Amino acid sequence: MRQSRFPLTAVTVAALLAACGGSSTNPSISGLAATGAALANANVTAKCSSGPTVTGTTFSDGSFSLQLTGSQTMPCLVQVSNGAVTLHGFAADAGRINVTPLTDWVIAKAMGLDDALAFASFDASKGSTIKAGLEQAKTYVKAELTALTGGTLSGDPLTGFFKIGDADDKLLDGLAAALTAAGKTFDDLRLGAVLGLPLRAAMDRGTLVDPAALLTTLTAAQIDGATMASGLQAISGKAKCDVKLVALNYNTVGVKGEKTNSSGVLLLPTGACNSAAGLVAYAKGTDVQKPHTLANPTDSETFLLAAVYAAQGYAVVATDYLGFAKSAYAYHPYLHADSEASSVIDSIRAARIAAKSNGAALSGKVMVTGYSQGGHSSMAAHRAIERDNAREINLVAGAHLAGPYNLSGSLKLPNAIAGYQFFVPYLVTAWQKVYGNIYSSPSMAFKQPYDAYIETLLPSPTLNYTTLVTSGQLPGAAGETPNQARDAMFQAAFFADVQTNANSTLFLAAKKNDLLGWSPKSRLLLCGGAGDPTVPPLVHQAVMKADFDSRNLANVSSVDVDAYVQGAYGIGGKAPADPASAAFATYYGNYHGSYEPPFCHAQAKAVFDLVK
Repeated sequence: MRQSRFPLTAVTVAALLAACGGSSTNPSISGLAATGAALANANVTAKCSSGPTVTGTTFSDGSFSLQLTGSQTMPCLVQVSNGAVTLHGFAADAGRINVTPLTDWVIAKAMGLDDALAFASFDASKGSTIKAGLEQAKTYVKAELTALTGGTLSGDPLTGFFKIGDADDKLLDGLAAALTAAGKTFDDLRLGAVLGLPLRAAMDRGTLVDPAALLTTLTAAQIDGATMASGLQAISGKAKCDVKLVALNYNTVGVKGEKTNSSGVLLLPTGACNSAAGLVAYAKGTDVQKPHTLANPTDSETFLLAAVYAAQGYAVVATDYLGFAKSAYAYHPYLHADSEASSVIDSIRAARIAAKSNGAALSGKVMVTGYSQGGHSSMAAHRAIERDNAREINLVAGAHLAGPYNLSGSLKLPNAIAGYQFFVPYLVTAWQKVYGNIYSSPSMAFKQPYDAYIETLLPSPTLNYTTLVTSGQLPGAAGETPNQARDAMFQAAFFADVQTNANSTLFLAAKKNDLLGWSPKSRLLLCGGAGDPTVPPLVHQAVMKADFDSRNLANVSSVDVDAYVQGAYGIGGKAPADPASAAFATYYGNYHGSYEPPFCHAQAKAVFDLVK
């Protein structure tokens, strides 16, 4: 460790006094707290299975000694904090312990819970859980330390004695250096330890696989010409900035925490806009084309982001998700909340690196948004950032647009949504790959001929929404209704089980990926249109808002843009009423994919303008 320790520490003094009979008969917990350098003058707190809390302070060499009163029951969880770093150690019995990043990760792995949360509510039950998982956790941490540093820890991470300059001591220095080089902190790896995931992958998250390459710059005049021609300018306003398009390829993690990559785009305001920009992290809607990337100036979704946000002074990063474009991931884990969140969070990290290399300054404030699937993704990222990454990412607002937040509820609907033949098979096959228990064989869920190829159909390397249907790969070419498309594809027994069985594996997977039951700390907007036939607000937005309202959250708002959609695209300012008319088919066929998004993005930007 970089800071020397005194030859005679508080630990050895306590031991000598005990040997000479000069100390109290009550037991003590002594130890050393270090990250590589000693944690000097840090607050030390011990919570035991029962009895009063004991507090103290580390000496300049990181050593400490806490005298118990005799009324505490072991084991005890020990927290050491100097304000910038907070670590934990575990004392199964009175005596000597270490408090280091390694002990922190051992406890996290053994408990399956963030150490700070475990410490806040530590009791005998949690102590027993930690003790039961210690050996497996220590084996895991030793292996991960070797993967991170190339060295091997010789002693017990919880109690092994460290000497200045010895091999074990240098491993902590090496670990700290590796984290610094990667721009990561000990906190970044703690969540990986909680889940027992590879920490090397966690270390690399958000770093660039390839240099961030400038694709082109859209001038404000070019943006204004396009928005005027399309009619978007009435919503987006005139461009204030030129916009750089930068291609990203960054490291992230898969559904099991394994290292992989994703691509995306970074939009940077430039030209007349040269002040530090707030960063909007965007998640795209459902994509069925595997080669598709947002790093394309002619892409309609990318241009919408450029016009509404980047040309108005925001930096925007948008992920392509796992399994698309440059991503080497074998499939896309569709509507899997945790991996969606990881892709978005790591895009934020990649954007910070890429902005610097392209001469742009970011303000440090981050906002998240997304549309359709992306509304689910952005809310999953919002929840994860506030839970796990608040010290790293200054999230000031989230705007979640037309997202399917209530997936389990949607599976109980008696009637199929518009686009059912795309979205539900996509979800079922993705969750089979994630969880492995949705069905025992494709024919259990799908009818012929779909059971023969459905698992590899989406996303497609060659087909889009239209050609998936016109080629006969999915039903719809004969004008099938959503219910008819559902019944053509799915086995009746599989569908009935989802509808009626509370223990259906598909229903339980949906419950895992619902976004109900959390409370945002920052401002949050829900947006949708009442006429949306694909992600019905009554099933998702209204249920999500009611869930937030049940906890009396004052920072959540909800807006319905249906009046704007009707005014712009309806007949005489009203939605078509005749289901047999061509106007009805056109209106509702374009509602979710084309009409609704710009109005919700304008609402999102209005919220972001308040906090940027």
